[in-house]
Amino acid sequence: MNLFDLSGKVAVITGASSGLGADAARAYAAQGADVALLARRKTKLDQVVKEIEATGKKAIAVQCDVSNEENVKQAVEEILSHYGKIDILLNNAGIAIKGSVENMTVEQWDTAMDINVKGIFLMCKYIVPQMKQRKYGKIINVASVNAIIADKAEPLVRHSYNTSKSAVLGLTTGMAVSLAQYGITVNAVGPGLFESEMTADTLFKEESFLQMYNSLCPASRPGRKGELNGPILFFSSDASSYTTGQFITVDGGLTAV
Repeated sequence: MNLFDLSGKVAVITGASSGLGADAARAYAAQGADVALLARRKTKLDQVVKEIEATGKKAIAVQCDVSNEENVKQAVEEILSHYGKIDILLNNAGIAIKGSVENMTVEQWDTAMDINVKGIFLMCKYIVPQMKQRKYGKIINVASVNAIIADKAEPLVRHSYNTSKSAVLGLTTGMAVSLAQYGITVNAVGPGLFESEMTADTLFKEESFLQMYNSLCPASRPGRKGELNGPILFFSSDASSYTTGQFITVDGGLTAV
């Protein structure tokens, strides 16, 4: 029996227009799931949907700003109308704003909290009820290694990111404990440095930073495309039927030193 088989399941992925979210959507489809891809940029979503459909799998693109309650409500209604259910929710949408508490604006702080924390709250608010009704659900929240460690190096000082990703862990354990009785598991993954739209034009362009990161990371390199998919699929499948409230870092050993 393939414990990672997702045939017959419906997976919703936020922040799915590029990077880790798009990779996860492809991985879900490859394991047999029907997928719904959410993001603000519909054109990019449509491109990923075409890639998935070309493999013979089902996928839909739904434009949605996860920090906007009405957007989220309408998106969930559209997905349920199309597929009839939601089995898996991957809360991947996120933003990293550079700055420390003394030089960030209130608007920047609020934006980070709205997308990284409120976005997860809103998605769960409108998806959890039908999971509870069906006595089944898999919720995976994408946090970060920066939920538990911080950075002194100037390119990585992001106090709102540290705070919001730590809040994701609190929300994960809180929901895990209260939802376990309904057959719903809630877990989190914490990626280290991966190349994505968020990092390609910043961290990956800083040669001195990459050298420093590689010297600190036991694996001596950033994460590669697809290396986050394994833990996500584990938490999304029956392989993790008795695992909830957990946080796995995917960081080449960075948080182990």
